[in-house]
Amino acid sequence: MKPYLSASVLGRAVRQKIIAVRTYDIRQWAHDKHRRVDDVPYGGGPGMVMKIEPIHEAVESIKLKVRKAAARNTKKPRVRVVLFSTRGKLFTSEEAKRLLRYDHLIFICGRYEGVDERVARYVADEEISVGSFVLSGGEIPALVVVDTVARMVKGVLGKHESLEEVKGSYAVYTRPPVYRSSGRSRKQWTVPSVLLSGNHADIKRWRARYDRKNL
Repeated sequence: MKPYLSASVLGRAVRQKIIAVRTYDIRQWAHDKHRRVDDVPYGGGPGMVMKIEPIHEAVESIKLKVRKAAARNTKKPRVRVVLFSTRGKLFTSEEAKRLLRYDHLIFICGRYEGVDERVARYVADEEISVGSFVLSGGEIPALVVVDTVARMVKGVLGKHESLEEVKGSYAVYTRPPVYRSSGRSRKQWTVPSVLLSGNHADIKRWRARYDRKNL
């Protein structure tokens, strides 16, 4: 996760202290000398299940850090604990806007066969799914949500107009105006002439045709 969080848009936003993203090794809160965070499921079955003790203690420890950091402020920080699960609510842009209202988001990334159900019932505030497919862990969903929410934070993208939710979604082109491929195929693909015209009113109308919100 760290290479992605330290690069490009997110990395710049972290370095400029517009956002803060921290990762934690759940084994810090393991109880035995082997630092195990999983065990066999009750009732039998394949795979291993992540234990509730280290997850609960990790979340409580992080919440305590948040409260201590905000102790000098009169406003109580808004914290939301999210567990990634295939049974969770589908993550969308609207969900990202909702999560943006919180001061701190704590993401629980599952592994193995799954997470002790008591985490979903008593530790997490909600469950989120990034799609109808199964991944080997919750780290990729966490990056998806971090990226989606962070780009909505003022200053992360530089210009508010850069948000696709603001400018719309339409076909874009850049130089060269005519691309000629090499090889036997000799393809020739051109940029629509309206984009080369310099007529901003015509360009705006052309882009509106491709705005997915208007389709």
